Amino acid sequence: MTAAPAGPAESEPLTAAEADVLFRPLAHDDTLVVAVSGGPDSIALLALLADWTGRGRPRLLVVTIDHGLRPEAAQEAMMVGELCAKLGVEHRTRRWQGPKPQAGVQEKARAARYALLAEEARVPGATTIVTAHTADDQAETLLMRMAAGSGLAGLAGMAPRSAVNGAVLARPLLGIAKSRLIATCEARGLAFIRDPSNDDPRFARIRWRALLPALAHEGLTAQRLGQLAHRLARADESLDRLAAHALASVPAGDENGRRWFDFARLCGEPEEIVIRSLGLALAAAQDGEAQAGVPPRLARLEDCAKALIAAARAGRALQRTLGGFRLSLAGDGVLTLMREGERRRGVHPATV
Repeated sequence: MTAAPAGPAESEPLTAAEADVLFRPLAHDDTLVVAVSGGPDSIALLALLADWTGRGRPRLLVVTIDHGLRPEAAQEAMMVGELCAKLGVEHRTRRWQGPKPQAGVQEKARAARYALLAEEARVPGATTIVTAHTADDQAETLLMRMAAGSGLAGLAGMAPRSAVNGAVLARPLLGIAKSRLIATCEARGLAFIRDPSNDDPRFARIRWRALLPALAHEGLTAQRLGQLAHRLARADESLDRLAAHALASVPAGDENGRRWFDFARLCGEPEEIVIRSLGLALAAAQDGEAQAGVPPRLARLEDCAKALIAAARAGRALQRTLGGFRLSLAGDGVLTLMREGERRRGVHPATV
């Protein structure tokens, strides 16, 4: 779930006491892989972690990713390395190799960045990647996902802990305003880099970032958006648990490699629970495949679930395709999931 936002004045540097609370969940790790680009957020994170780990806490391995998109990046990585040397922290630079895409460069650079960080997190004793995502980043993410029509899971924003490429991704500063991290750097006399791509309006995130001051003027601050994400994450987690319980409560089975369950009985639940239960059933079927399919978009899942609900309540048979599977609803309300293209065989599970 998303961390609840903090409250001190947004122009104050973070204190050692605050950092101790923020970093406490990381205390049991042997080694932390810290992503540091050289910007104010990650430089502040590095300085705060260096102070904190200096008191017998986990070892730090700082990693800077040179995406090869700007000629200045190599020099910026060297600057981070120099700061790490002063702090007595190990530093490595990893480079995103190969040709760069002409479109969707931010998304592909992000994927490459996390893949490289995850490689570093596979060294003995290092399983956690730490990033400097802030409350401002969370607000931008929430606004972008609202515009994209995301459901509750998307509107929950970034989680303080999540999985990425087999590693744990920790975001301890998710409730902290970016201005406080800049203030932390300034109070410590730490130089930081201002990446010009962070002001490039060609990127959607940058355009949303430019709107934040106007939204804050109307009361929709980054902290309030973060609080909204926290509440939506809480609701999303609760609904997922209810859906899992509902799905586990109806008759189900696996006959001749086909998964089936009593969809009609499930339809006694609220629509949101039925939709989520269908998504869980499909995910379970995909996990059982040698080549798992891509989860369907929420709008497709909703449309499919609503059609199946209407048919089940009317006692009608219906077939739909979703996420690489054919969903066959029988007149008795039993729903069977089978990989698309599979030939019909065996008996209807309702007769078993």
